[in-house]
Amino acid sequence: MRVLIVGCGYVGLPLGAELARGGHEVFGLRRSAEAAGALAQAGIQWVRGDVTDRAQLAAIAPRFDWVVNTVSASGGGAEDYQRTYFEGTRNLIEWLADTGLKKFVYTSSTGVYGQDDGSLVDEHSPAEPEAATGRVLAEAERLLLTAARERNFPAVVLRVAGIYGPGRGFYLRQMLSGQARIEGDGGRFVNMIHRDDVVGAIVAALERGKPGHVYNVCDDEPAPLAEVYDWLARELSLPPPPRVAGGTAGPGRRAATNKRVSNRRLREELGYQLKYPTYREGYRAELRARGAAPG
Repeated sequence: MRVLIVGCGYVGLPLGAELARGGHEVFGLRRSAEAAGALAQAGIQWVRGDVTDRAQLAAIAPRFDWVVNTVSASGGGAEDYQRTYFEGTRNLIEWLADTGLKKFVYTSSTGVYGQDDGSLVDEHSPAEPEAATGRVLAEAERLLLTAARERNFPAVVLRVAGIYGPGRGFYLRQMLSGQARIEGDGGRFVNMIHRDDVVGAIVAALERGKPGHVYNVCDDEPAPLAEVYDWLARELSLPPPPRVAGGTAGPGRRAATNKRVSNRRLREELGYQLKYPTYREGYRAELRARGAAPG
């Protein structure tokens, strides 16, 4: 297959490398040549382009079988989200529609779920986020699902939980820096997924995902925040983080929701088997890589 990955960064680069190893012809769309060398080493051909610029997209011949959109906003505000995720998605649909595209995979976020009562949510649960950024992501999803229904656009939406992995991991970083805090009773559920499992889930969606369907991409065990921090403290031989009044610790986006996201459809419909079923296996691998935990 000829595969285009839009936004070859933290997820897109290892995804492209995996697909290239599988014999696919892989292209990476990025705005500048800054990462062209890293892409080439991974077997990915760099293509200059910006999803927010229709003219740049129009200059590229859309001869691709699979397209994956893993692009990230340059900033964290609603305006950047609107430009990158909503307008960028709309531009990609118009560019790729009626070109013979076989599959389009979009990495959204479990942040579209606004539930804050610790309830179990799946792909049929309401996606009505309170945060402005979450609302933009939900609107981008609706664009794709409407195009799938009305224009036969082969879109698959992946709602991805908080990503951690090589060089990244909010809770581990907070522990190591001494900035970790447990909000309230620590019972707020957090949902995570290792970067390598995001890559695996995208490949599964390209191969077996049903256009017009949504799949949650998270591990098997939503966990209370206190449990995650207590486990990390034991692994690192550090004292547990102090407790603070609920809602006063961490960025607002992280404190906004409290829900348990189900990955049943990912496992059963896509047949994906997680490499890191819970945060324990995933963080333990990262700790070993950092030399911070026994092998």
